[in-house]
Amino acid sequence: MNLIDCDGLSKIYRGLHAVDRLNLKVPQGAIYGLVGPNGAGKTTAMKMMMNILQPDSGRAEVLSCDSRRLGPSQFARLGYVSENQELPGWMTVDYFMRYLKPFYPGWDDTRAAELLRNFDLPGDRPLKHLSRGMWMKASLASSLAYRPQLLVLDEPFSGLDPLVREELIEGLLESAEETTILCSSHDLSEIETLATHIGYMDGGILKFSEEMSSLTARFREIEITVAIPADLPKNGKWPARWIRPETSPSVVRFVDTWYDSDQTEADVRELFEGVTTVTANPMPLKSIFVAIARTSPRRNQ
Repeated sequence: MNLIDCDGLSKIYRGLHAVDRLNLKVPQGAIYGLVGPNGAGKTTAMKMMMNILQPDSGRAEVLSCDSRRLGPSQFARLGYVSENQELPGWMTVDYFMRYLKPFYPGWDDTRAAELLRNFDLPGDRPLKHLSRGMWMKASLASSLAYRPQLLVLDEPFSGLDPLVREELIEGLLESAEETTILCSSHDLSEIETLATHIGYMDGGILKFSEEMSSLTARFREIEITVAIPADLPKNGKWPARWIRPETSPSVVRFVDTWYDSDQTEADVRELFEGVTTVTANPMPLKSIFVAIARTSPRRNQ
């Protein structure tokens, strides 16, 4: 079952596609990381899912409901936190939590108190006097206290110090068993510790969407040592799945985007003469992201 299901979702600003025919599915129980460069369309896509913006074409279903018709029964099971979250600054943290409680039938006082304690939030302090990190923790605590079925997070880690990010991640992981999470972020190291699924957007287009384990399994940084200097493969063409090639007289490096140990080694030995060693190194998410971003046609225009 998919808690978010986007089909051809599009948004156009001044003739440009901010989101271009987005097909995205977030399965129940997933922690889905949506990544991509600035201006990729992640925030616009999320706002359409939350019915903050209306799509120009296509549709999104959220909790089995057309996003344009989300109502109280859906919002009672749905949490949304963004980096530009607006909160009533005059309210204290405790007052804010009490204010929200009647809107959510699933509100759990014990869970709310636990979140405030774990996040070290001062209940008597007005929200407007909180630091940015505390502000984000208050936003997250207020969204987790009613145990939402789905939580949508738009850049929740942006501009936060490492300790606050770690506290937010711990809070999310504690809720992951009961809450499906869609999270956009530029903080790839944090997404890597969280996500079970990953999607990459660029220029409004979802380039790929898959399980994290599948993504990290298929990307490898390949290093070849050769006895005979080689600037190019013997046929003069790099396979399409090999990106970011670098050559020197004795070493060839590239990123294989569809790594298969047997096939990759066979291709290397067929395309290069005098191969002495072939090394395949796993890549962290940040390195995968950089490799993809640097080969984007939009970047190279």
